[in-house]
Amino acid sequence: MILDASEMVRFLTTYPRLDRQPYNMHLLLDKCMFAHQRETEVVINFLLCTQSCTSSFDVPPIVGPKNVGKSSLVAHICKDERVSDCFPQIIIFRHDYFRTEDIAALRDKCAARHEKTNGRLLIIVDVVGDLNEDLWKIFYSLCRQSTTSGSKIIITSRSDKITKLGTAQTLVLKHLSHEAFWYFFKVITFGSTDPRMHPTLVCLAMEIAELMNANLVEANITACVLRANFNTNFWCKVLTFRRGYIQNHLCKFGEQLYELLSENRPMYLQRMGRSTEDVFVLDTNQTSSSEEEVSKIKALDVWFGTTRPQGIFKILAWKSPIPAYHSYIQTYEIREVQARAVKRKRHLMNGLRHV
Repeated sequence: MILDASEMVRFLTTYPRLDRQPYNMHLLLDKCMFAHQRETEVVINFLLCTQSCTSSFDVPPIVGPKNVGKSSLVAHICKDERVSDCFPQIIIFRHDYFRTEDIAALRDKCAARHEKTNGRLLIIVDVVGDLNEDLWKIFYSLCRQSTTSGSKIIITSRSDKITKLGTAQTLVLKHLSHEAFWYFFKVITFGSTDPRMHPTLVCLAMEIAELMNANLVEANITACVLRANFNTNFWCKVLTFRRGYIQNHLCKFGEQLYELLSENRPMYLQRMGRSTEDVFVLDTNQTSSSEEEVSKIKALDVWFGTTRPQGIFKILAWKSPIPAYHSYIQTYEIREVQARAVKRKRHLMNGLRHV
């Protein structure tokens, strides 16, 4: 029998703790990479593995489509204490094309490093465009000659052509599964609110999520809008709006919206509540804040807000809160539908007068 509070405390401490955090998972997702923890550990374990042959230079390739998380994966690997302790210096090359300037830069950095330390070197090569294989051979040879045994290269690309350059099994990153994406979207949309208290909103959120094709940028934009207004009518309007512009895009261009998005081709959007205006996304670029001044205009302000820029302008689609802290900058063009309709009408009237 428990006689007082002190005995109750002693009794409870004998039981194992249950880590129950039902409604704060959104705080964790804002600070960590979602769904790629296993891949992170695979690469880290490979980097920490001691080479059996001192003449070899390990190259693990990482392949995956656009915006799948290759840069974030590498950034998390580089920030891991085990990796930074093993590799005193980490050098990153990222260009649309692998260039001769990269070789010169590596030669200079290796020379400077030898003056200070003889520690291992980790080199990151992010290939966005085509890879010149002749330059790669020179680059790889220089790495073997100028670095300490145990140094390694991580090479990433959207193309599986880099697979043949690797000395280890290629790590292939894929987009989130339907179930994983729904979990992610639900967590960031409802935040600290218990979804079970809003079954109707959960159903609406699930329908909205199905229209996104597992696009994390759109998920974050839309979740921000929904989270600010827990109203069934508003969420229904957002769902209707998304269905409408996806269908209109298909009718106008004959292609799915996300096919153009994945290929970074111009695509058609709409502004919620403004049927007299068409919005065209001309291109999407992934940058860091140090590379380009980030636009103060946000995508949600254009889609759902009161911001009314005209003509061609740049917007901030989304800024990632996790390494490598990339910003996604899009170029928008807003065209007046009504003006074009009036012009066509006048053209038809003029034609009738001449008949």
